[in-house]
Amino acid sequence: MPATPAPHVNDFTIKIATVNGTGSASANTLLMKSIFRSGIPVMGKNYFPSNIQGLPTWYEIRITRDGYVARAGKVDIMVAMNAETYARDAREVAPGGYLVYDSTWPRPALLKREDVTVLGVPLAKMCNENFNGVRTRILMKNICYAGVLAALLDLDLARIRELLAETYAKKPQLVESNMKAIQLGYDYARANFSCPLALHVAPMDKTSGHILIDGNTAAALGCVFAGATVGAWYPITPSTSLMDAFKSFGERLRVDKDTGRKNFAFIQAEDELSAIGMVIGAMWNGARAFTATSGPGISLMNEFLGLAYYAEVPAVIFDIQRVGPSTGMPTRTQQCDLLLAAYASHGDTRHVCLYPSNPEECFYMAVQAFDLAERLQTPVMVLSDLDIGMNDWMCRDLKWDDSYRPDRGKMLSKEEILKLEKFHRFVDKDGDGITARTLPGVHPKAAYFTRGSGHTKFGTYTEDSAEYQEVLDRLMVKWGTAKKLVPRAVIDATAGSKVGLVSIGSCDGAIHEAMDLLKQQGVTVDYMRVRAFPFSEDVERFLEAHETLFVIEQNRDAQLRSLLTLETGVDKKKLRSLLHYDGLPISSAFIVEGVLAELHPQAKPKGAARA
Repeated sequence: MPATPAPHVNDFTIKIATVNGTGSASANTLLMKSIFRSGIPVMGKNYFPSNIQGLPTWYEIRITRDGYVARAGKVDIMVAMNAETYARDAREVAPGGYLVYDSTWPRPALLKREDVTVLGVPLAKMCNENFNGVRTRILMKNICYAGVLAALLDLDLARIRELLAETYAKKPQLVESNMKAIQLGYDYARANFSCPLALHVAPMDKTSGHILIDGNTAAALGCVFAGATVGAWYPITPSTSLMDAFKSFGERLRVDKDTGRKNFAFIQAEDELSAIGMVIGAMWNGARAFTATSGPGISLMNEFLGLAYYAEVPAVIFDIQRVGPSTGMPTRTQQCDLLLAAYASHGDTRHVCLYPSNPEECFYMAVQAFDLAERLQTPVMVLSDLDIGMNDWMCRDLKWDDSYRPDRGKMLSKEEILKLEKFHRFVDKDGDGITARTLPGVHPKAAYFTRGSGHTKFGTYTEDSAEYQEVLDRLMVKWGTAKKLVPRAVIDATAGSKVGLVSIGSCDGAIHEAMDLLKQQGVTVDYMRVRAFPFSEDVERFLEAHETLFVIEQNRDAQLRSLLTLETGVDKKKLRSLLHYDGLPISSAFIVEGVLAELHPQAKPKGAARA
């Protein structure tokens, strides 16, 4: 047996290996929430297969007293519930860690590692003796391991019961059966092992003012608060839960209390091309409309995105990025749609893109997306990813200003139209590239033909070179205006270093942790998180001010680096790419090792977690 490790309170990672479709999600969520309710910062990552059931799935819970939100890159406690992956799971445990498994069936191979502590619990046997029915026994076995962990980690059973009562408020009988399974595991662990382990939890007060929420739910809530009344989509992983959440919120908040009439439209289209067509049509008519999809859906939407760009019709699209190319790995995360989204469609097009880093920003950027789309009269894409969209993150409480009113941009009212001698759809009177628009049916004087073919600034058809070019040039003026309206980059230059980190989206948590680890090793760096395309002037200034720039992103082809070299004057020789694209969320160790390998190639990283 390995030597007993030193106590490690509120700073370790649990990984649970199960089979998809066995109900383990309930047990895992219960564990994470109970830790969160104890005031301890916690993070959950779900690694699941793209089929319905039967394949291996893993859930990772990181208990982090320092509030880090990235994947740890190491496993301290492994709960091995899937015989198919036992060997792999056992290898992942860090030296000095623990491996918990179902000892109903002997597994001598698990006892071969001498640097970890193996804890066998007869989970199946206990559940077979205490519950009836095959399905019930499978479900209760997962709840039972939650009880084992509760004892090993010193979790409060009263808090777990409280969570069960909330979860099954409408089915109180399930509270008792689940609590029975938890007690079985808890009592066995207390009777047979030294509890708590050296790795355990202790109550803190670091979750006050925070919530646990996933990015898709937060984005859907943002759409509701932004005034969206139309959602059209075609189901695709990992975006479907965003639309499900919007429907759920709509049924609670967008139904007339007196008549029962729904004040929102929720439409499942026959494909992604139809979905974006519905969104464009609805926003052309004055509704706030959106769709949610992933990379394959953006590919199919390209033709309509070009139409909306050239005809200058607002649209909002949420791209929850997943691993490509083609079908790729639908239930793994990546940032591989940056170039696709930025230049979607044929011809000269540039699209406004927003890059949230967590669910909190998904909420606020949803609102910004609608305002920008209407103000700029163009499609706006919010590029989240599977890690943000489908995992629970600890975020600050979402705040809302009740004085908010949607920014409809240069939308003329009937009164304003009547004052005009003549209305011309594409005449820029302000020099910002944005022209006035009208809604259909407001007044005959403001009618015009919306076309994706060549048109003049007056809205009439043309194939005249000069007239066509005049409109296209104005769109570039509007692009310049967009640079002043999109969210600015978040910059931390307090280190005053000549070395800068540049990144985007969900890399943010790992980078902040990596900066702390690098500082411990005497390496200080500045950091810029890009939040939007087009790039604002502060992006140019940061790039110019640093001699070495590490561009950190989760794709193979350095897409953010490509955008920076295409759209800014940065010297390519300054740029170093750190590319993470295995489908798992990026860890701080990957960044630390990459930076040190470049800056101090002879040095070995100290204290960094594994990638």
